[in-house]
Amino acid sequence: QVQLVESGGGLVQAGGSLRLSCAASGRSFSNYAMGWFRQAPGKERAFVAGITWSGTINYADSVRGRFTISRDNAKNTVYLQMNSLKPEDTAVYSCAADRSFRRPVVPTSTAYDYWGQGTQVTVSS
Repeated sequence: QVQLVESGGGLVQAGGSLRLSCAASGRSFSNYAMGWFRQAPGKERAFVAGITWSGTINYADSVRGRFTISRDNAKNTVYLQMNSLKPEDTAVYSCAADRSFRRPVVPTSTAYDYWGQGTQVTVSS
C-alpha cells in the first residue's frame, strides 16, 4: 500500500508561481511512474505531467513550458513547479502512483493505483 500526501497549493495571482510536493510512503516508490492530475469545477480530471522511474517526462500541452515535474527518490517525493500561472490553471491538483513495475508514463487516470487527497490551486486574474 502506498500513501500519497500533497502540499503546496494556495492562492496566487496570474503570472505567479507555486511548487507542489507529493510525499509517498512505501519502499517501491523509485520504481513507480508518478503523475500529477488536476480537476477543475465541472470538468473531468485531466493529466498534467508524469515522470517515470528513470526520469522520462511527459507534459500536457496546456502546461508544457510553464510547469516542471521532478522527483527525489531518496525523499520519496515528486514535485510540480508551476510558473506563469493562469486563471485556467485553477483546480484541485492530485498526485498519483502507477505501481506497474517501471512502466512508461500513461496520461490517463485509470492507469494509476494510488492517489493523494488533492491540494487546491487558485489563480486569480
